[in-house]
Amino acid sequence: MPVSAWPALAAIVIFTVAFVFIATEKINRVAVVLGAAGLMAALGLVPGSDVFYSHQAGIDWDVIFLLLGMMIIVGVIKQTGVFEFLAIWAAQRSQGRPYRLMVLLVVLTGVTSPFLDSVTTVMLVAPITISVCRRLGIPAAPYLIAEVLAANIAGTATLIGDPPNIIIGSRAGLSFNDFLLHMTPVAVLMFLAFLVLARVMFRRSFVYRPERFEAVRDMDARAAITDPKMLTRCLVVLTLVIAAFMLHTVIHVDVAVVALLGAGLMILVTRADRAAYLGEVEWPTLVFFTGLFVMVAGLTETGVISRIGEWASDAVDGNYSVAAAGLVFGSAVLGAFFDNIPYTATMAPIVEGLVAGTPDAGTGQALWWAFALGADLGGNGTAVAASANIVVLGIAARSGEPISFWQFTRYGIVTTVVTTVIAWAYVWLRYFAT
Repeated sequence: MPVSAWPALAAIVIFTVAFVFIATEKINRVAVVLGAAGLMAALGLVPGSDVFYSHQAGIDWDVIFLLLGMMIIVGVIKQTGVFEFLAIWAAQRSQGRPYRLMVLLVVLTGVTSPFLDSVTTVMLVAPITISVCRRLGIPAAPYLIAEVLAANIAGTATLIGDPPNIIIGSRAGLSFNDFLLHMTPVAVLMFLAFLVLARVMFRRSFVYRPERFEAVRDMDARAAITDPKMLTRCLVVLTLVIAAFMLHTVIHVDVAVVALLGAGLMILVTRADRAAYLGEVEWPTLVFFTGLFVMVAGLTETGVISRIGEWASDAVDGNYSVAAAGLVFGSAVLGAFFDNIPYTATMAPIVEGLVAGTPDAGTGQALWWAFALGADLGGNGTAVAASANIVVLGIAARSGEPISFWQFTRYGIVTTVVTTVIAWAYVWLRYFAT
């Protein structure tokens, strides 16, 4: 093996060993990623300065600060009691029936995800889910898993729904309306399929406890709101934050900056308890992300991911329907093992080169849509494949409802397979069959 290949081999070995430890949960996942990231840096696989300053080869601070800002916002809102209010409402609305409750929570997640991002959505819905499940005496894990899978599916619909879409839209010059026109139809199809799939996958978790519902049925949900004035202020700020998220491509303010400004404004207008909202920040999750980004950067810097992309481009040989299939299925597989944000950022230039060789603009756009669908749906493949997954696992662990790597992944793999097949059928029928 040539000497130049050793950095790539070292990066692959470190990443693979770390992933195995994360999957088996023999060692705390934060310790694993920090150890792997440190080893990547120590061996020079990631240039030292790039670890902190490069989007392509280091920590994506936009993601870190988006999460931090939204965690603080959720921590402030939680002090108003609104999550308890919504939990009681959901329990009463579903009449305590587990599958009805899952549909209600999943639809709430699905409707919200395209207009926020999937991470923000699950951070808002997860506290409600945990609270309602405790009141009904049912495990929260199946509902949290279903919500994050639904968020990743529904987020494919718009430019801002899933982080990979923002990267692709910027690189390909695709607008919010382009995503609505091309991605929303298939997102709706996949979401409806998931509602049916969830009924089968989680059927053993649907245990109705009438005695627990009786205790909730006659409760006054409004009594759970402890500070109406504070809630009103929170909702005003949250509305401004959501509007800024939706308009960030127009106002040219990064979503991470929006989240931090929103958090600061909410603290200012509510004078919330500092210890309480800082206590809601998932510090281990933020640290896990920093290490994970550096691990993936090691594969990027040593050329592992680009080599895979070049191999795929060579294999296409002018057959663009095959290229589209490769982008859908290949991105879904690779995206399941590498966080789909750095994966998308790395592969976007390769796809751009592939698009440049297409005979017309329509075929080129079809490849971008195939890439977007694969990258988004691959986020459901494993517990560490998307930001929303990692956030929910952190929230669940903190709330005493831990979700293991394999507990999430066994549902995620099934969901990814089903939705990816639907996505490819859509791409082929709409762009290549005629």
